[in-house]
Amino acid sequence: MKNAFSDNPQIGVVSTFSELVNSNFQGDMNAICWYRNLVGDFEEIVSKLELKENVTEISVEDLLALKLSENGNLAREIILRDMRLLTDLGASPTLNLINNYERDEELDFISTDVYSFHVDRSPIPTDTFLCTYHGSASDILPHDQVEQKILIPEIREKLKKLHDGPEAEFENFLEEYFFDLHYQPKPNTKPVNLGLGHLWRLAVDHPSQQVLPCVHRAPAEKDDEYRLLLIC
Repeated sequence: MKNAFSDNPQIGVVSTFSELVNSNFQGDMNAICWYRNLVGDFEEIVSKLELKENVTEISVEDLLALKLSENGNLAREIILRDMRLLTDLGASPTLNLINNYERDEELDFISTDVYSFHVDRSPIPTDTFLCTYHGSASDILPHDQVEQKILIPEIREKLKKLHDGPEAEFENFLEEYFFDLHYQPKPNTKPVNLGLGHLWRLAVDHPSQQVLPCVHRAPAEKDDEYRLLLIC
């Protein structure tokens, strides 16, 4: 069935959880989407959860304690099922209620927060799973539409001044402070929004990965609207 992601070579589209976890990344494809049109009232869940910090982790017990309408309960069952599926896979899913993430404003010439296009890195073979149930969703871009920030000459020169150490240790410095994980979109690029309700698997940077890691970013949140995000 055709959908918004069908013709995108970066994205593989599947219709079951089993396909999501068992499909292989290959070529330009470094994102796989379990495409779903979810039923249920996720907004009701968000309205009844308590934001304790800007990013508040919501436990299974927190979800089960909510008094919900029939549609709210349908939404809750979907979230709980997703968490069970990922846990059974050996992952550690986290459900977050998000007002906003912390901004990196320390350096005026490079940002390394989650609002900057970036890739995830892991020392072990793994993938990033995420699903936005409510609020703004993340964006992705293919590698031919971005440039690694540390390769942009003016940024690289400023980073060298910041490093102020032996040239031989500069690359280690870039990795240690995660500068090498961040990317600048090229002019006139159009990020792909991951949308609501779909469960995504994104390729991560680790030694055995066969494809380039997926470049993604968190969205700018809308005023007075919390995000409900499952991630692991």
